[in-house]
Amino acid sequence: MTGDATSDATVLVIEDERHLADLYADYLGDEYAVVTAYTGEEGIERLTSDVDVAVVDRRLAGVSGHEVVAAIEDSDVDCRVALVTDAAPDFDVIGLGVDDYLVKPVTREEALDVVDRLLAVTEYTDALQRLTRKKLTRNVLRVERSRAELSQSERYRELHGEISDLQETVDELAAELDLEERELVL
Repeated sequence: MTGDATSDATVLVIEDERHLADLYADYLGDEYAVVTAYTGEEGIERLTSDVDVAVVDRRLAGVSGHEVVAAIEDSDVDCRVALVTDAAPDFDVIGLGVDDYLVKPVTREEALDVVDRLLAVTEYTDALQRLTRKKLTRNVLRVERSRAELSQSERYRELHGEISDLQETVDELAAELDLEERELVL
């Protein structure tokens, strides 16, 4: 691991050009814990549940980036994947199972932006999942309990507050993601 990370997120950089792998690790190391792998095989070995984002070179020697992405999909590791390419992605990336793309040469700002964005997407989807669970619980109670029972339940009122708070969080995260997308388009 490298750097004095300010976030508790871990980024796995898989790049067979050592100078690029080390450069990406340097770019990201001040913000995140970074694990570096110089081959696809090594990247798959270093894939653990601690990894939040994997930055994978598409054209790795030996085990390719596509094979690494397939291994990630087949694993129990729940991480976002950014594929690094030396050319703009073509239609063959459809269905590849990656969340974002970086086209070489990659700047510090681009590397940080893609990891930040992928972590924000994870945070949003996690919050949305928690909100959905709470709403489903509320809906079951509405069907199974009378209005009088619901109005007398302290726990039900707490559930409403939790739903309200989570809805606000989801809305804020969605707004942040929309803003980032607009900035990318401009």
